[in-house]
Amino acid sequence: MAAESQSIILKINCPAGRGIVSAVSSYLSEQGCYISELAHYDDQDSGQLFLRASFQPQVKPLGIDELREGFKSVAEEFSMKWDMHDESAPVKTILMVSKFDHCLDDLLFRIRKGELNLEITAVVSNHLDLRPMAEREGYRYIYLPVNKENKPEQEAALLEAFNETDSELVVLARYMQVLSNNLCTQLRGQAINIHHSFLPGFKGAKPYHQAYDRGVKLIGATAHYVTADLDEGPIIDQAVQPVDHTYSPEQLVAVGRDTETVALARAVKLHAERRVFLDGNKTVIFK
Repeated sequence: MAAESQSIILKINCPAGRGIVSAVSSYLSEQGCYISELAHYDDQDSGQLFLRASFQPQVKPLGIDELREGFKSVAEEFSMKWDMHDESAPVKTILMVSKFDHCLDDLLFRIRKGELNLEITAVVSNHLDLRPMAEREGYRYIYLPVNKENKPEQEAALLEAFNETDSELVVLARYMQVLSNNLCTQLRGQAINIHHSFLPGFKGAKPYHQAYDRGVKLIGATAHYVTADLDEGPIIDQAVQPVDHTYSPEQLVAVGRDTETVALARAVKLHAERRVFLDGNKTVIFK
């Protein structure tokens, strides 16, 4: 295998049946492609098959557009929902924040170090607190203060920024506003939120203080796709850390910050690497 070949990711979701994996691998082989990674899963409950392949064109100098065009007949035969992505292309992403800075700081650090293949198109916030952090890194900062009267207008402005920058992912990095049902629908599978609990957990204000009052032994965080059902979206990643009776509420908050950054970063990385599939209210993830 040539060391500098373009790497392409193929994602497929279709009704399960015989011959699908064979048809995919045969097509790629016929195009002179080397398959370096192939994973598939047949969900017997939903009758759906999920497949992810990473491959490199070797024999013929085919581009991704030509490979897409040639694959259409295979996709039609098996009623596939599919796409191909250049693995090296960064995922254009909008980060949304409020006042808490730990998740934003962690994501920007990982991007700077090359751990996350993202291109930040804007940082959007309902507050101005984190503007210096974003602009110090050279990112556009969009201030969209939200109240009951202007929420539809501000969400429309967010969607406008999302579309005009050709973004394909929104990350709510401790954005402390509930998105409307309409916006959740439009961003289905394209918006990731971090919840400060190992779901299901303590709802309402001061979750860590509630956890302290209940004497919890684990502090957790859950990264999930945003849906109209608040904090009930398909889960991508979860993280936990053990605690005991000696932890004060402030210490629980500090532990919680760590779990939030870890779970969110892992979820964003899985999404950016095209490893996550929506399967109803669940996810299929090929790690």
